[in-house]
Amino acid sequence: MSALCKAAVAAVILVLALDCEVHTEAVIGGREAVPHSRPYMVLLQRDGKKEFCGGFLLSEDFVMTAAHCQAKFYTVKLGLHNIQQNDYQQRINVDQAFPHKNFNETLRINDIMLLKLGSKAKLNSKVQPIALADWNEESLPKSCSISGWGRTKWKEGFLSNCLMEGNVTLINDERCARFNLYCSMGSTGSGNGDSGGPLVCEDNKAFGVVTSCYTEKDKPGALLFCKFSKIENYRDWITSTIERALKKV
Repeated sequence: MSALCKAAVAAVILVLALDCEVHTEAVIGGREAVPHSRPYMVLLQRDGKKEFCGGFLLSEDFVMTAAHCQAKFYTVKLGLHNIQQNDYQQRINVDQAFPHKNFNETLRINDIMLLKLGSKAKLNSKVQPIALADWNEESLPKSCSISGWGRTKWKEGFLSNCLMEGNVTLINDERCARFNLYCSMGSTGSGNGDSGGPLVCEDNKAFGVVTSCYTEKDKPGALLFCKFSKIENYRDWITSTIERALKKV
């Protein structure tokens, strides 16, 4: 094979490697998101390793994620779609982490955390904050979705190259309500690596934080039961934590 042909083959292989993987499943039961259609999404790298969580941008200074995503240090990645490409990526270290003081890792309740960025995020068409819901209705919010770069198959596979999304239907569950949670059940749910991402519902606002998903029988094919920290019940904590963090600047 000539040197020219070898170079052409290598270029094709590189392009294929950087493309989004083709999935029949996504987030677990969803699809690939339209690139940059969710400009609030954050990929959170923990302790400089291949350990990731999701998150979402609240302002130039703050990201929200799950408290069980705690680490010694974090790198926030913004403006992503394909994690193999760096065209629009912003990388910002976290200055301070504020997990909820009543977080219970065993029960995964109060599983919510604020991260103060070490430098301001540069807002543009690919990087934008999301508004938080203030839902006081008795009925559950509708038209809800989740997104992330986590595993697309239950307990197997690797992180998705591209941002995936899926629709979820919230259910009435007294246990969930008692612990400040929204819950969903169905064939779609978050995978390993999606924790901390937003539950987005009506008016395209963040209603919850992805906490966990599991199946009753813990095997493929079973329905996924997912839990989300209910943001409306933490509005006072969010406001006071942000105000306290900004006063220290």
